[in-house]
Amino acid sequence: MATEDVNEALAAAEVPATETTEKQPAHKLERKWSFWFDNQSKPKQGAAWGASLRKAYTFDTVQDFWGLHETIFIPSKLTPNAEIHMFKAGVEPKWEDPECANGGKWTYVVTSNRKPALDKAWLETLMALVGEQFDEADEICGVVASVRPKQDKLSLWTRTKSNEAVLMGIGKKWKEILDVTDKITFTNHDDSRRTRFTV
Repeated sequence: MATEDVNEALAAAEVPATETTEKQPAHKLERKWSFWFDNQSKPKQGAAWGASLRKAYTFDTVQDFWGLHETIFIPSKLTPNAEIHMFKAGVEPKWEDPECANGGKWTYVVTSNRKPALDKAWLETLMALVGEQFDEADEICGVVASVRPKQDKLSLWTRTKSNEAVLMGIGKKWKEILDVTDKITFTNHDDSRRTRFTV
């Protein structure tokens, strides 16, 4: 499927639910998650930020997660300036959302072997989130994969920006999950141009 087709399909509407058969019982996740899509490659003049953000699908089973990831939600298939988000159900991937408003984000910039490295880091992060691998899972809102012309990045959004011990725990665990030596940085949503700390 061409990248443009993927972008258009995601932006158009919600993805239909996959069916679970009696032979393959659903394996429920601990919580519901939602995939979101944002294509900023063709912004409408005068449109507010987030105007192109669309919820694509909410899921709560292992089967739905794998079906969705393998067929649609792979960052390297996107055009530049598009984003895929996976956030806890009920949380919008916007700084203004009450769950995100007092938080920040850890950011990992993909520096080498961009597309394969981005896809691998994205999948590892998704599996860690749906698999509840973070001790501070309640403090995580979701993750964003941002595809840009010159660099790609992942951002892990948090509910808090003030509890440094919790934030460092999240950052260290994420870096371990990503299995990278590159530094990852934490910034507050309300001061996103200034790095608070790195791991």
